[in-house]
Amino acid sequence: ADIAQRYRISKYPTLKLFRNGMMMKREYRGQRSVTAIADYIRQQKSNPVREVQDLEEINTADRSRRNIIGYFEQKDSDNYRTFERVANILHDDCVFLSAFGAISKAERFSGDNIIYKPPGENAPDMVYLGSLTNFDLIYAWTQDKCVPLVREITFENGEELTEEGLPFLILFHMKDDLESLEKFQQEVARQLISEKGTINFLHADCDKFRHPLLHIQKTPADCPVIAIDSFRHMYVFPDFSDLSVPGKLKQFVLDLHSGKLHREFHHGPDPTDVAPGQPIQDLASSPPESSFQKLAPSEHRYTLLREKDEL
Repeated sequence: ADIAQRYRISKYPTLKLFRNGMMMKREYRGQRSVTAIADYIRQQKSNPVREVQDLEEINTADRSRRNIIGYFEQKDSDNYRTFERVANILHDDCVFLSAFGAISKAERFSGDNIIYKPPGENAPDMVYLGSLTNFDLIYAWTQDKCVPLVREITFENGEELTEEGLPFLILFHMKDDLESLEKFQQEVARQLISEKGTINFLHADCDKFRHPLLHIQKTPADCPVIAIDSFRHMYVFPDFSDLSVPGKLKQFVLDLHSGKLHREFHHGPDPTDVAPGQPIQDLASSPPESSFQKLAPSEHRYTLLREKDEL
């Protein structure tokens, strides 16, 4: 029971991966067969850092991905070994590249260094300024760059995100509508950074997630749409154009935590929100049921599912 609580085991069988004594966030969720597990282990044993032989390879790197690039004088150095340890842990979230010796010399005008190339052709590079042998500092900096505040939810990672146990604040947008996504990311960073750890900030492709949209009586034609999925019900942010109104998005999230969203769906506006002289009506209504709860681990997939407080 103690081990299960320590490593957040709530279903069996669970296969966790550890690197350098650290439990990886992503557990194995593939097929339970010898071939599939063996393939997964071989994949995990592969080198997480791709060594480039020409700096032009970095200039042509995939800018739709998050790239971490290390420029080192020598491969056999404490600086590179620390970089490699970090890459071992975060290689699922970022692409790690390295260059050595004469190839990297042009980028080492002040010594070995690490840079981050964010997604987007015109996004400026960011330079790591801390100690190159301090694993904790490099890991914290790299994790901040590799794991975005607003993550994309897909059918592939839905179970993993659901199992984190936090409600979802989701922007549904068309895949090519990057402007709405950028606005959402900016407002989440501006208004909701203090709520990180109480709710998951996500974005979803309207075409792929038509079914959750139907649950809230929306279609892709209505996108962009913002909604909260509490794993019991779904609540819609009234108007996307209000996104940039100071404090509006934050109040939407606070109303979830206070229970106000749930109360108002069942009983109408709170008395304090009704203008003086207007009658208070008890509206017997119910918010749409959660759609994303269905992405949680299935009883048919695991031998045993147990509530965390039973362990």
